[in-house]
Amino acid sequence: MRADLSSMPTNLLTKLLDKLYGWAEGFVVMLPNLLLSLCITAAGIVVARHAERLIKQVLLRITRNEPVSRLAGSLAHLGLLATTALWALSLLHLDKTVTSVLAGVGVVGLAVGFAFQDIAANFTSGVIMALNRPFDTGDLVEIAGRQCKVVHMSLRTTEVRTLDGLTIIIPNKDVLQNPIVSYTRTNKRRMELNVSTAYSDDMEHVRRVVVEAVQACPGRDHQREVEVFFIEFADNGIVFQLRIWLDDASQNSFLLARSEAMIAIKRAFDRERLTIPFPIRTLTFSTDAVGGKPAEHLLRAAEAKQRDKIPA
Repeated sequence: MRADLSSMPTNLLTKLLDKLYGWAEGFVVMLPNLLLSLCITAAGIVVARHAERLIKQVLLRITRNEPVSRLAGSLAHLGLLATTALWALSLLHLDKTVTSVLAGVGVVGLAVGFAFQDIAANFTSGVIMALNRPFDTGDLVEIAGRQCKVVHMSLRTTEVRTLDGLTIIIPNKDVLQNPIVSYTRTNKRRMELNVSTAYSDDMEHVRRVVVEAVQACPGRDHQREVEVFFIEFADNGIVFQLRIWLDDASQNSFLLARSEAMIAIKRAFDRERLTIPFPIRTLTFSTDAVGGKPAEHLLRAAEAKQRDKIPA
């Protein structure tokens, strides 16, 4: 019994030394693979950095789209780094570790996708917009019924400035899901103006006067004729629509052309003694049901007003 107890420390020491010797032997055996893995990792980091820069430059020259070029370069960088890491781990015979890491990344990615689905939707919409290019920076567009000028586009948001100077940052998902009206995609724009004329005026004469009056409208496309269409018999007169095509689609040119057209039409109507009717209102006062005379409170109000006009 005493011999067994005295031999226990010796056995434990022997086992410990054997374990350390095994680790040292394994380290020596794996040392070439470790050095090779470190070299591959360093080379992969350098290659990934240069590949990212090269892809950005090439795509920027081809597509002239900075967000897409930056995204493609970042994805290439991450992909090369991931490939390098997997290769280095496989050289160290850590295949099970690689499998566990990939499974963990998949679970984390799924959880992050559910948690940040709005951000992912905006990001995806930004990528689609960057590829399709529905508008460019500086374009005049109408998004969700609001006219604005595009200031900056990213993969998550679009920054616009309204015509009254307000800056609005819109998520790309909302931009892509709403109709987009572009006033800059084409160089021409049609100006429409509704005007009324009296029933007593000659309609053919009105048309000739209007067409002649707006011939010198600033910004008008002289290759297209001025159009005048009568569209409605309204309560106060006959409504016609004036249509003029403009060479410039900017908002300033549109407002200037409409303003000058209104001035020219008013001047021509005054010269030709044509009438732009104004709304007419008929007021009916209540009367006594028996005598047909105005109510007493109306008579008293009229008498009081008359007394106020007579000087003391």
